[in-house]
Amino acid sequence: PARLAALTRLRCSLLQTSHNPSSLRTGAKYLKARLRGPSMLAYYPPEFAINRIVNAKEYAALEMVDEDEDERVQDVIERKKRGKGAPKKAKTKADSRRLHKKR
Repeated sequence: PARLAALTRLRCSLLQTSHNPSSLRTGAKYLKARLRGPSMLAYYPPEFAINRIVNAKEYAALEMVDEDEDERVQDVIERKKRGKGAPKKAKTKADSRRLHKKR
């Protein structure tokens, strides 16, 4: 057994592998594996924020329209007409609803 262990140790040093006589889990398989991050980043397209371009002052001549934002604004206007919009902000402490709460 000692000669076999010495042979294994020698083989590991020659072949540049890790010597693990007790067969413990070392994670060497995952440490040797190629990193996945760079290839994943290369696969997906870079972030492209349309709303920054639409709202940018330097592209004002293009007259771009953010349709999602326009639709949202229209929805807010329609909800306010039906009385379903957000309540108006209180200008003074007397206007706030908290002051009129019963305790």
